[in-house]
This record gives sequence, C-alpha cells and structure tokens, in this order.
Amino acid sequence: MYDVTIIGAGVVGASIARELSRYMLKTLVLEKNIEVCQGTTKANSAIVHGGYDAYEGSLKAKLNVWGNKLYSQLTEELEVSFDRIGSLVVAFNEEEMKELEVLYKRGLNNQVEGLELVDGDRARELEPNLSKEVIGALYCSSAGIVCPFNMTFALIENAIENNVELKTSEKVESIEKLDEGFKITTSNSEYKTKYIVNAAGLYSDKIANLIGDNEFEILPRKGEYRILDRNAGDSVTKVIFQAPTKVGKGILVAPTVHGNVIVGPTADNVDSVEDTRTSSSGIEKVDELSRKSIPNLPLNQSIRVFAGVRASSDKKDFVIYPSKNAKGFINVGGIDSPGLASSPAIAKYVAKFLNEQGLELEENPSFNPKRKAILGFDHMSLEEKKEILKQNPKYSKIICRCESITEGEIIEAIKRPAGARTLDGVKRRVRPGSGRCQGGFCAPRVMEILSRELNIPIEELVKENHGSALVDSKIKGGDK
Repeated sequence: MYDVTIIGAGVVGASIARELSRYMLKTLVLEKNIEVCQGTTKANSAIVHGGYDAYEGSLKAKLNVWGNKLYSQLTEELEVSFDRIGSLVVAFNEEEMKELEVLYKRGLNNQVEGLELVDGDRARELEPNLSKEVIGALYCSSAGIVCPFNMTFALIENAIENNVELKTSEKVESIEKLDEGFKITTSNSEYKTKYIVNAAGLYSDKIANLIGDNEFEILPRKGEYRILDRNAGDSVTKVIFQAPTKVGKGILVAPTVHGNVIVGPTADNVDSVEDTRTSSSGIEKVDELSRKSIPNLPLNQSIRVFAGVRASSDKKDFVIYPSKNAKGFINVGGIDSPGLASSPAIAKYVAKFLNEQGLELEENPSFNPKRKAILGFDHMSLEEKKEILKQNPKYSKIICRCESITEGEIIEAIKRPAGARTLDGVKRRVRPGSGRCQGGFCAPRVMEILSRELNIPIEELVKENHGSALVDSKIKGGDK
C-alpha cells in the first residue's frame, strides 16, 4: 500500500514527486511512456513567465507568480541552468499599447515583480535587434528561461534519491475505490494506494473519468516551433512576445539556456492529443510573425522544426481540486501555459490539498534537496578535464561533434536514476543529436552505447516511445 500515487511524470508530476519526497511517505509515480518527460513537457517554449498575463484571481495568476519566485532556489539546489533574462511584450501601434497597459495593471494586481512600460527607444536599448516599428513594450525583468527537459529529469532524480519510486510503461487502465484508498490497474500490474494525484497532462480528463469525475475536458491545442543553430544565438537576448490574442501569447522569439534560439508557437485547436505534426502553413506563420519582431532573424540557420500539444481545458484555467466523488483523489488538469513556470508552486498547492484530505505530512529528516548535474565535458576547466579523465577515460571519446558530447556523459545519462532508455532520452539529457546535423552522424554511436549499457539488442531500441523502433533487423551475417 502506497501513501500517494502520482499518475504522470511530466514537469508537474515530477515537481509533485519531489515535493512529497520531503515527507515520510511511500510515494509512487506511474508513467505510461518509456521515460519521463515525453508529453507536453518535451515540447514547449521553455519560458518561466513573470505572471502578468493570467487574469487576476485565477489559479494561473497565483501559481505562476509563486512558482516564478521559487525557481531561483530550486534550480540552484538541483543544478539546473536558469537565467532571468527578462521579457518584452512589444506593441506596433496605439491599440496594442492599450493592451500592454492592461497587462501592466494586471501584472501589478498579480504582484509581479520587475514590471515597467517603456517606449520604443528604451525597448531597443534592452533588445538592440528589435524592429524599428516597435513603439513601446512591457518589460518584465523577473521572467526567465530554463530547459524543461533538464528541469524534469532533475526533479525526478532528486525525488528518487529521496525514496520516491518510479514505474514507467505503466498505462493506467482502471481505478477502483476501496474501503481504504484505491486499487490502480495498469497495463502491467496492480497497485494499492491511499491517495492519488492525477497529473496525467493531456490525458488528465480521461484519468478523472475513471473515478466518475467529469468536471473538465482537455481541449488540445497545438503549437509549432522552429529552433535555430547556436550561431544565431546572439540574435536576441531577451524573451520577445507580441501583444497577446484570444488564443495565446503570440509568436515569441527567445534564446535558450543552451545557446540556440526558439521561435513560435502557433496556437491551433486539434482533435487529437497526439497530433504533433508540423505543417508548412504553421511554420510559415511562425517565420512571418517572428520577423515582425526581429527583422534580421536568421531563419536560414534553422536546424529543426517541431510541434507540441498543450493540455488546455474548457475551464480556461488550471483545474486543481480534490474530487467530489472519491476522497483522496486530487485532479491536476488543464496545465497549459504557464505550467512550466507554475510547476514548483503547483506541487506545494497539491501537497496542501493532500494534507487537508487527511494525509499526514511528517517531515523527512534525511531529505536531501540537492542533486548533482551531469558534468558537461566541453564546459569544464582544463583542470577539471584532467581530473575527470583520470577517473573515467570514457570522457576522452567525443561521440557528438556538433555539441562536443563525450561517451562518459552519455553513459552517465543512462546510469542516472530514471536514466535514459531511448535515443531521444539521451538527447534530452546531454544533447547528442541536438546540433546542426540532428544526430545524422552520432545517432548510430549513441545507439551502440545504449544497447551495450542497457544490455538489450539494438533492434529493440526505440527513438522515443513504444512503436518507434530504430532498426528493423540486423544485417544478415552481421554482429551489430
């Protein structure tokens, strides 16, 4: 019997797991995919929003501002790169300036720190490559950027190090209310638990339906993006938004913590939560609107386009509440933007609900909030490189030339708690395949290392998830 079972291991589920690891609890995380971070978390804008966009009094407003404030200490404890580079919402005419004034007042009401309305000249001082057509902007110095992959991996690693259990490839098929707690039946096993946290993202409404909750519905919304090479990294130094519309915050241009530039997203309602196809019309829209903000944006240095699906709900707000049908069941649904920024606060908010539902939160005296990041060989000093090569000669072998990733880093990514089990899992942890060639040269070597370290045949490896096999069969007579 587990005390708490969390369904879903995106950044929200991982944040909740890490928060609950502070307490003397037996906590389980169930994830239907092969690895954590394979849903909405893998494909978003990587922005820690300031909190001026969400309507006053909404959960989004409360948890965004609270979560933003938690990021500095949390990322320091977990050794995750986080930069408060600030954001600009730009206006091209007087009507859009009025919209910025609304956002400014809303931000003040939400108690957002570092807000300032500036004219076009000041905006271009803050962001020199900004269009000359910009007449003003809302500047938010507290906004930042983070890697959503590394954030999720760090959270779940730290949770596991503090005795949380993780079970992957466990799709929840039914939930039965018992006299005490619940019985969860998955595709592989059964689990008994006193409390359940439904953090299933795009499937959170379906999980809620399993216990008779029909109070919200996920309305998937797709966003298409473009990633530019690190050579384009000096094109922009801050997160650049355009005045928001009814369907979202518009097309943004922003640097990433890894030195690339991210451009997007579109915002299109789709029928399927699995629809991550890109389209020529979507990418053309991204290109056209991004150049409105940054005219000289070198889109010809694009290295990848991709799409993600957001778990928007029919409530137009985060849906976090204890079920009326089953005591001890907490729904955490509709977590679209600003979900990444809000995730640390969502975790604390959920812990409070669990406590109110009867879960005793006794502090764990051995809780260790710190987690060591994987050392990037290319970012080490000369002395650090000499020392690690003495300890582990695998760091001398470069596997990914674009990103200068060594065999030692890849092995570390595999051996970590909740370590990589797929080609994309390695890519998201230590970046082989994230450079200009997108794995064209290094993918076969990474596959060899995965096969060897996991002790599984290479034809059983997958790119990302079930059904994405990389090798159909071995060449006749070959040994690899």
